[in-house]
Amino acid sequence: MPHRPAAVFALSDRARQEAFPVPVLDRLCRLVRLDPLASLTEFGSPAARTALAGVEILISGWGAPRIDRDVLAAAPRLRAVVHAAGTVKRLVDEAVFERGIVVTSAAQANALPVAEFTMAALTFGAKAAFTRARRYAGGGWPPAAGPGLLGSTVGIVGASRIGRLVLERLRDLDVTVLLADPHVTASQARALGAELRDLDTLCERSDLLSLHAPALPETRHLLDTRRLSLLPDGAVVVNTARGSLIDTAALVAECATGRIAALLDVTDPEPLPAGHPLFALDNVFITPHLAGAEGREVRRLGEFATAEIARLLRGDPLHGRIHLDHLAWIA
Repeated sequence: MPHRPAAVFALSDRARQEAFPVPVLDRLCRLVRLDPLASLTEFGSPAARTALAGVEILISGWGAPRIDRDVLAAAPRLRAVVHAAGTVKRLVDEAVFERGIVVTSAAQANALPVAEFTMAALTFGAKAAFTRARRYAGGGWPPAAGPGLLGSTVGIVGASRIGRLVLERLRDLDVTVLLADPHVTASQARALGAELRDLDTLCERSDLLSLHAPALPETRHLLDTRRLSLLPDGAVVVNTARGSLIDTAALVAECATGRIAALLDVTDPEPLPAGHPLFALDNVFITPHLAGAEGREVRRLGEFATAEIARLLRGDPLHGRIHLDHLAWIA
């Protein structure tokens, strides 16, 4: 019988139950030895230290505690961290990579619902659906419809996992697609179905602008007062990435004029305090960071993590491998 390495869950009970329903859990238990009903949400207790002492694969997810040098000292046999969620940026210390431990993430699986949500936001934004719905609720027939997606220019900021999935979906539509990303060449952009442009030009030309860049010092307030002013009248900003990419005060000022609109799944700060000016604007629609996997969709993350463990044990290339240098630019 093939060796089944010892594994431990490190995530919230809810995340474990949603990501690993019975069919997925059964497949996982054929690959590793673990207690399917136990999950660590801290690493300091005697029980946690006992579990860490023998663990070879740590299966983390939402609610996982940070894996630092102290944790590594308690887990001498650990050889892989398989994250059944998105970013590992705040989960793993650099020491994890320095010790040669394999780190992999289900960010690609989590990107799919965000891309689907983004496409819905672009569609609704192009029709001014939320603005018109609010005015409709106030009585009477709302003003003329938005122009719709057909023939529009869509600007994508960032060829990230999610950005590329959105670009892939835009190919089937009769739209002009622009891409701004300093790490992409013109030929690479064309292969993605887009025209490469600098960010200022993209802002000037985009009827709809969708953000897919990571939160880094150099991307903070990427859309500031000046760049927001470059957007054409009637433009729509969609943000399903990180709230810090937009200067919130500048967005409030620009949207308050009615010149542009915004659909935001992320904000800065997050959550927005009750009574924030953005909530009062009928051309701004805000959702509470729900674009990523939720409910039944979370199963995809467990399926990805389970498949990744199978690839790891077979010695096959991993689909979600994260390296130390990735921490500088991932979301």
